[in-house]
Amino acid sequence: MLLRETFAVGPFQCNCTVLACPATREAVVIDPGGAPDRIEEIVRSEGLTVRAVLHTHAHLDHVYATRDVVERCGGTIWLHPDDLPLYRGIRAQAMMFGFAPRDVLPVDRELADGMTVPFGATGALVLHTPGHTPGSVCFEVRDGNRTVVFSGDTLFAGSIGRTDLPGGDPRKIVESIRTRLYTLDPDALVIPGHGPPTTIGDEALRNPFVRARP
Repeated sequence: MLLRETFAVGPFQCNCTVLACPATREAVVIDPGGAPDRIEEIVRSEGLTVRAVLHTHAHLDHVYATRDVVERCGGTIWLHPDDLPLYRGIRAQAMMFGFAPRDVLPVDRELADGMTVPFGATGALVLHTPGHTPGSVCFEVRDGNRTVVFSGDTLFAGSIGRTDLPGGDPRKIVESIRTRLYTLDPDALVIPGHGPPTTIGDEALRNPFVRARP
């Protein structure tokens, strides 16, 4: 079983996850939107080596603490290239929502659909799921006998991501959910960008915004 700790961070309560291979103690941090002290404490107390900081997309609440985490814990920054304009505009995003403006570190590696980001003896498979933003992705990880999907702001328990922000596309998010997520194992655990966990099967059956079939 992977070492997995998920907790809500920042004013928008983004779900951040520290995910590690127990054999090698190599880790990734997913969506560090805040709480760099807590992230650092987990990394230090568990004796982890951060290999990558992964982002499901580049909205402020998912990237705001990325610089702090990398400077304190190491790791390379990964983001889908279609969200680079959002990422580079972090100062404007911060001022819009009343956060202290800050600069970002350069992205080290671009995420691409179908690639696997390795950490230890495992890795995170990248699924490009545009709609909430052009570069939104989900990460699929095998944890023992179960698949875990980190869905960012594409799919929530009983809801889906907003598409009324710049770059949002309501048609694409529905297509992404139906063709990239609802085709996964129904028992797969979904850790969304906000709110409680769910499963692929529950959302395909009951999500009022996107059903498995039109």
